[in-house]
Amino acid sequence: MTACPREACTGTIGRTGYCVQCGFKPPEPGEPDGAEPTTPVDRPADTVVTDDRQGTDGEAWPPVIPVPRPAGEVTDRPEVPETERFCGKLGCGMPVGRSLPGQPGTEEGFCPYCGSRFSFVPRLRPGDRVAGRYEVEGCIGHGGLGFVYRATDDRLHRPVALKGLIDVNNTAAVRIAENESEVLVALEHPNIVRIFDVVTHDDCRYIVMEYVAGLSLREVKNRGRALLAPEESRLLTEHVVDYGREILTALAYLHDQGLLYCDMKPDNVIRGEQRIKLIDFGGIRRIDDHESPWVGTRLYQAPDQELRRHGLTVRSDVHTVGKTLRELFGASDGALPGARSGPIAFGIRSLRHVLDRATAPYEQRFATAREMLVQLDGVLNEIRSLRDREPRPVVSTLFSEPAVLLDAGLGGPPPLEHWTAGVGLSLGARPSPRDIALGLPVPREDPHDPQTAFLHTVRAPDAGRLLKKLERADSSVEVEFRRLRALLELSEVDQAGERLTAAERRLADRAGHDWRFHWHRGLIALAGGDVGTAAENFEAVYRDIPGEETPKLALGLCAEHTGEDPEPFYDALWVHRGQVNAAFGLARVALARGDRDRAVSLLDEVPEFSRHDEAARIAGVRVLAGRLPNGATPSEDELRKADERRSGMELGEAAGLRLRALLLQTAIDVHGELEKPLCGVEPTRKGLRAGLSEALRGLAWLAPGSRHAHEVLTDLANATRPASWI
Repeated sequence: MTACPREACTGTIGRTGYCVQCGFKPPEPGEPDGAEPTTPVDRPADTVVTDDRQGTDGEAWPPVIPVPRPAGEVTDRPEVPETERFCGKLGCGMPVGRSLPGQPGTEEGFCPYCGSRFSFVPRLRPGDRVAGRYEVEGCIGHGGLGFVYRATDDRLHRPVALKGLIDVNNTAAVRIAENESEVLVALEHPNIVRIFDVVTHDDCRYIVMEYVAGLSLREVKNRGRALLAPEESRLLTEHVVDYGREILTALAYLHDQGLLYCDMKPDNVIRGEQRIKLIDFGGIRRIDDHESPWVGTRLYQAPDQELRRHGLTVRSDVHTVGKTLRELFGASDGALPGARSGPIAFGIRSLRHVLDRATAPYEQRFATAREMLVQLDGVLNEIRSLRDREPRPVVSTLFSEPAVLLDAGLGGPPPLEHWTAGVGLSLGARPSPRDIALGLPVPREDPHDPQTAFLHTVRAPDAGRLLKKLERADSSVEVEFRRLRALLELSEVDQAGERLTAAERRLADRAGHDWRFHWHRGLIALAGGDVGTAAENFEAVYRDIPGEETPKLALGLCAEHTGEDPEPFYDALWVHRGQVNAAFGLARVALARGDRDRAVSLLDEVPEFSRHDEAARIAGVRVLAGRLPNGATPSEDELRKADERRSGMELGEAAGLRLRALLLQTAIDVHGELEKPLCGVEPTRKGLRAGLSEALRGLAWLAPGSRHAHEVLTDLANATRPASWI
């Protein structure tokens, strides 16, 4: 057996080429681990999937639940509700067996419209033997087309499920059942019930299936809604998301086999002890099958207008998943009073966006099960981390890694201009809209764009020379996006808008449903100073790809300028400890509230292995030594803590001198003199001034190629030096 290569998965690859544990197909040689990013909504997406079935402290995820005892599932008197009784003759389909005034409904009889015989009575009884080896224990329910019985396989001594037709005279059902049995025998996936055999008994065909003990998601929902389950097994929002992920892995597998499921609903999914399984395949059909009768449940199906225009499609399958999850969500703790302001409130907001897009009109909906799965992965991590505050970082398949620190200069020592030109220092400074536009992570190129391979080879030292090189490239959507971003670097906002229009022309109607266009409109608006319009466009991106982190970062940065509260965006990001820009954003929020300690604590959370760890340490020094936006000045104890941090850092000579000069200048301006030494100098006014003079003289000698700066710093050093009578 071949081990699954996916990280954190301990499964093996089955005969169909899919892992029997995580349910995913291994990447092809040379293909990154599930990392084909998508951009347009009608192109498939893959995701970096981890089989995260272990939670914090080793808990199983989702939690193991007790299942009902097998004997408790047998139905003494199975019956098909009147509302589900229809004539099975192909072309008829009229209601049959219904009650009339003073006359009860019937389970057997003849259709009053076409005369065909109907029967809704199960054909098997406890003790019956099917195919000489399966002993029937009783009926355990019915699906859309057939009764399901539990039986024992005498040869292998294991429980099985037998599925036969409710109405053997139903010609449409017979055709569907034959199709179902032929297709399912070849399927093998951990979230799909196994089909062992197809047998005949008394002229009726039965599918012999894996017996799955557990609760249907309908029963799980009802328990959650009634709050009958004990507290530890209450239906949580992340349970709903995890069920969705497992359902989507099964549907993605079916779609890869050229099949549609068509009848997703809570009744057709069993929650076993360890995972969920799809159990009813009466509606399964080939993607290119436009003739077979449709099987589905109206409540979960796509709108009639869409079905008339497009028929049953992969997107209509996605719609049924969205409706199913929305129903389950209504019974979870995320729908309870107070959830909108609780610890996972932001994660619930993200989940609602996923469900909205899954049930959106055809063109706006997720194009594939995998595309929806990408977003649910991110949302699940977000909700779980917001609940337990444990980081669960993921790698984006849609955006590049963040490289630019949007710190408004806080992460560096004070610039020389603070002393040479009197430029003030403010702990309340925010990144400018233009800096945000140029500093946000860049969307990854669409691998299907004809110029993507070429763009990967293009290198230039600056935006101007990059544009010259791109002049020789044939136009494509990705080429126009690259030109657009280069023009923004050159402050050519109007020309950048022209490049966006050129890209829209190439994509035509699809541009209206492609989040990349909203993203670049947001960048153009920021570069032009229109933060409100930028925020509207980034919100549209967030709604389309709510599992991604970068749109939330953009919205948090915009919120700092529009007066809205940026903290929920930054908090949802920083819980994973990956987006250092979010840590700086939260620090700015704390500083605006006058909470110096909170700001320093947040900056201290930046991991030492981050590329921005030194910037965070420098920012901590400056926060301890700076004047807050509300005017509060640092105490002597805070200055001493800042000095301890400075002295413990491995900084270049110039950076070290600037921080030293900042601390001594602050001590002189705020306190005059101190009780204890600072930066190795005497705490008296004379000692502090001498120390500052020495630091400024050192900066003068290190001033990079500027005679003016050298002279100004030297003059300052002389003016600061204590008077001497020698």
